[in-house]
Amino acid sequence: MAAPALVALAHGSRDPRSAATIKSLVAEVKAMRPDLRVETAFLDLAKPSFDTVVDRLVKAGFDEIVVVPLLLTEAYHAKVDVPEVIAAAMARHEGLKIQASKILGMEAAFLEVLDVRLREALKDARVRELDALVLAAAGSSDPLANQAVARIARTWGARHRLPVTAAFASAAPPATGEAVRAFRGEGKRHIAVASFFLAPGRLPDRAGELAIEAGAVAVSDPLGAHPAVARAILARYAVGAVELVPV
Repeated sequence: MAAPALVALAHGSRDPRSAATIKSLVAEVKAMRPDLRVETAFLDLAKPSFDTVVDRLVKAGFDEIVVVPLLLTEAYHAKVDVPEVIAAAMARHEGLKIQASKILGMEAAFLEVLDVRLREALKDARVRELDALVLAAAGSSDPLANQAVARIARTWGARHRLPVTAAFASAAPPATGEAVRAFRGEGKRHIAVASFFLAPGRLPDRAGELAIEAGAVAVSDPLGAHPAVARAILARYAVGAVELVPV
């Protein structure tokens, strides 16, 4: 009996860098578990679509799929879009079981990835001193999702014993530029911004531009393809696969 297929389901972007990064991340997952059938799919704006991937898996003989949503916050896409596409796929394929795992979310291990990406940015900018941090995320109309970002920001700042502010690229204040200017108003001059996004795209680009305009000394790249993120995907898959087993 074959193990359930794993579908890593990302939001999607018109920016080709985004899909390329997601596919590189999923390649890390495949390298860690060559025994699994692992596929990449997108909710919107990029290919392949979720429907296309599901149809491909059904044709290959899979009747169980675990979907791991590659989302960092429990917001609209996680609560509405993912359940809707899964329900539609199961309605189209009689006998198919699809289990959605928890979203990728905000693993403590991701703080290590933030540090790696920020160290790279600081090295490129030749910055050796910091007195404040900003954690830039997408932002949501869901206040609970934004509060989760604020919590991980506080945890990250505490690790470095530096003041930290969460900032958002859309839907909620403060924007990255506002967060940087607020720190500068307090007399901070060496403020770095970490990009708490999974992949490059319009929102992380805009967040970075606003931060630099406001005086940030460095802005990191998104989390991207990193072994810690790949391991988190496999951990989500493992729980989802267990949940598919009949009680």
